[in-house]
Amino acid sequence: MILSIKEIAELVEGSIEGDSSKSIHGIGTLDSANSSQISYAINKKYKESLKNSNAGAFIINKSLKHYCQGDAILVDNVYLAYSILTHKFKVTQNIEHFNYGHQLDYPGSNVAASSLIGKNVKIGKSSAIGVNCVIEDDVSIGSNSVIEPNVTIQKGCQIGNNCVISPGVVIGSEGFGNARNSDKKWSSIAHLGNVSIGDNVSIGANTTIDRGSISDTEIHDGVKIDNLIHIAHNVIIGEDTAIAAKTGIAGTTIIGKRCMIGGAVGIVDHLKITDDVIINATSTVNRDITIPGTYTGFVPIMLHSEWKKVGIWLTKLDKIATFMKIKLKNIR
Repeated sequence: MILSIKEIAELVEGSIEGDSSKSIHGIGTLDSANSSQISYAINKKYKESLKNSNAGAFIINKSLKHYCQGDAILVDNVYLAYSILTHKFKVTQNIEHFNYGHQLDYPGSNVAASSLIGKNVKIGKSSAIGVNCVIEDDVSIGSNSVIEPNVTIQKGCQIGNNCVISPGVVIGSEGFGNARNSDKKWSSIAHLGNVSIGDNVSIGANTTIDRGSISDTEIHDGVKIDNLIHIAHNVIIGEDTAIAAKTGIAGTTIIGKRCMIGGAVGIVDHLKITDDVIINATSTVNRDITIPGTYTGFVPIMLHSEWKKVGIWLTKLDKIATFMKIKLKNIR
């Protein structure tokens, strides 16, 4: 899909600052976009990235106009405009591209006859595709990897060498992203990135790994993922990290190397967890972890305003105890 800035402005109901005839071939992040792509910035937190971006055009609001060095489309709700535009650049799987495994020839590999394989799929030597799998267009699977029954690997995703993908896994599903309009109705975001999985990775049964919104979701070499785990869009998991069952990792979180994450851990979005961190089971991680070590954290659900007060008191319990001992000593 190629759109002019004028066509994009009409689509998102924005006004144009600059060359309305310029052609746009896709969407990129502020850091990665090239001159044929459009990017976006929501607020002044991204002003430096906006200034230095190589994107050919930008979707911004009026408050960021001063920081924009290129052609721009001005809108009131940047995230909503972005969500609308993503669907124009989404390439969906063509069902006519599928062939059954028995119709294809992958020398040195074993592909079950009942599996559906899309166009331009690469399968390395000594790899096996189990029964009833769906492998969409442009997927790459390395050598000596095992894709067990009923796995779905969606368009454009990459699997490395010596990987084991257990039954029921979905790789490359649409991420969970939505923008609200003025009527508080949701507008879904089409996710344009892929999933990139390194070598020697194992993924447990019924785990889902969402594709990135623009850039890829990344699972690096040696990662071990248990059953029933959800990994959201744009998550990056460092080498040799292990994650136990029922953990949920929200979007754009970065987890370092050699971490160990216990069962049923919840990790909120846009966090960074450094290397060599251990997180005990059922913990909730709601802030960056910058120092290696073992962490545990659990607070019952309550009104957020009350939770903030509890958090302040909990972090000061040692000081309160010391103060109370001094007071009691003085009373005696």
